[in-house]
Amino acid sequence: MKNKAIRICLVAMALYLILGVAFYFIAGDSLHATANSIETVTAKASLGEFTAGEKIRQSFVCEFDELTSISLLVGTNARENNDMILVEILDENGQAVIEPIRMATAKLKDNTAYTVVFPTPITEARGQRFVLQLTSRYGAPKNAICFYYGNSVDTGRFDFNTQIDEADALCVYEGDKFVPFKDTEGNICQLCLSLNGTDNHWFGKYYWFLYAGGALLLLLGLAYQYLCFQKGKKTLILSVALSIQKYSFLIRQLVSRDFKSKYKRSVLGMLWSFLNPLLTMSIQYVVFSTIFKSTIPNFIIYLLTGIICFNFFSEATSMCLVSIIGNASLINKVYVPKYIYPFSRTISSGINLLLSLVPLLIMLLITRTPITPAILLLPFALLMLFFLSYGVGLLLATMMVFFRDTQFLWNIFSMLLMYMTPIFYPDTIIPDRFMSIYKLNPLYHVIRFMRSILIDGVSLEPKAYLYCAVLCLIPFLIGLVVFRKNEDKFVLNI
Repeated sequence: MKNKAIRICLVAMALYLILGVAFYFIAGDSLHATANSIETVTAKASLGEFTAGEKIRQSFVCEFDELTSISLLVGTNARENNDMILVEILDENGQAVIEPIRMATAKLKDNTAYTVVFPTPITEARGQRFVLQLTSRYGAPKNAICFYYGNSVDTGRFDFNTQIDEADALCVYEGDKFVPFKDTEGNICQLCLSLNGTDNHWFGKYYWFLYAGGALLLLLGLAYQYLCFQKGKKTLILSVALSIQKYSFLIRQLVSRDFKSKYKRSVLGMLWSFLNPLLTMSIQYVVFSTIFKSTIPNFIIYLLTGIICFNFFSEATSMCLVSIIGNASLINKVYVPKYIYPFSRTISSGINLLLSLVPLLIMLLITRTPITPAILLLPFALLMLFFLSYGVGLLLATMMVFFRDTQFLWNIFSMLLMYMTPIFYPDTIIPDRFMSIYKLNPLYHVIRFMRSILIDGVSLEPKAYLYCAVLCLIPFLIGLVVFRKNEDKFVLNI
């Protein structure tokens, strides 16, 4: 047993050292800075032909550390126009913060966004107010482009009107001054504009110092665990690790039993692990892409990722819920650490999860979604999802022993949780005032993490790892503590 404890500590330390180095190079630039983009409003109509001498202004507050470019939605009236638009970025005092940029209109495409890249990024821009000023040099009737404006935000199904302050309003040049532009209904509007920039992270700059500090803390923690073990004191983490290793044969048998019972007398057998997410995705794809007109990019991968994650969570927690009362005869006859039973159920569901990733990979290839090295970070999201499901499963298994109505309440709550998780809708439809509460859902962070890796092909910002880990590990620790404190009472209630 002593050698096993030493082996576990050494393996934990080796994994930290290897994964820490690999993570730095796989995550890449996202540890130092994250590219972001913010859109103002959805297009409602155009301002009409933008002819020589006309000027428009749009004021905005930058939400990035560095502002690198802007994107303007333009219309060409389905023709080639020969004009030169002068693009200026001014500060609140009207002073230019970058050299004026000349935007040639000859090769612009109709109803598309044109990106104006700054020669040098505007640094220390967060919280500062800037003014975008556009001036036509040579535009003439039937030889000029137009810019689009709006006063609402498209959420995929509905357009929500936004409250626009006069300070942020689109202004047009009339006479000798700029005045706020209003649509035919008298509403203040904004230019259809996207702001593009980067947020800098201190995490990347100090990564190796944090990495060394984490290694030292882990080393001290493992040393403490081992010293307690030598003195005969029980520690939760090492005890659980040793028990899982000791009863690995039993865990394999329990997992095998779950698999056999699940697919017993089934014609397709394990193929259902592939077909279930695909069939669910197919139905929801038809409903939300045709009836509800979803505009989410790469909706197939977006939807399938959410379905796979939630299906695993739902299956694992439901199986853990009955894991203790379902093994009552075995618990009353043989001593086995009782958290082994929910653990084996979660492992069984985890195998189904891995199998369901195969159709997801196939869909990535079919939709020609680029697969980048960031996909190597996928195990982090899967591991956090496993801990979350196991922790909630431990809590439910404990509650089920003392309160048998737990299974019915959990069915209702899991259905509510499904609608509170962005599986088939974008999180942009959630009002800003509710987002802080909405983001307390751990599944939101796991699914967001996986979609960023699979769809965008990039790693999220460092704080996303922290939020995901904290919100998944807290339920795990709570479930483990509650389960351990009550497991001695199980035999009296099952």
